[in-house]
Amino acid sequence: MSTLKMKALQPLMRKVMEELIAFNKHLGLKVESFDRDAPRLRFDMRPELIGNPATKILHGGVISATLDVAGGFVIMLNLAHEMDSVPTSFPKMGTIDLRVDYLRPGRGKYFVATARIVRKGSRIAVTHMELHNDAGELIATGGAAYVIG
Repeated sequence: MSTLKMKALQPLMRKVMEELIAFNKHLGLKVESFDRDAPRLRFDMRPELIGNPATKILHGGVISATLDVAGGFVIMLNLAHEMDSVPTSFPKMGTIDLRVDYLRPGRGKYFVATARIVRKGSRIAVTHMELHNDAGELIATGGAAYVIG
């Protein structure tokens, strides 16, 4: 797909990712970059995302869910790039395996998740994801497999 068509598609993809997927909206995920090789999603730390009230660190489920969304997003972007025209819908996609390595406590004012495709076949895609805080510290990494179609 041409760069011009991808730019036209971005407002729709942003709306889907930020508003129409209710869980993403609850997490406060915002698309920071539509880079098909390493898109970025950002969210701010908020009290309702804290897992441990004593230490005020990010809940592990929020980290896991954000990495999962980032993995799906990079696949969605790549599928859009492969299409000849602006898509009216995307193939169904589902997580079939997700692994998260929690490397540091989730402290920060905001967090940025990135993802890249490790391998994409006709039915299965594998991604690697990372979550950094506002200081650039690597908080967690993940790997996931998704079924496409």
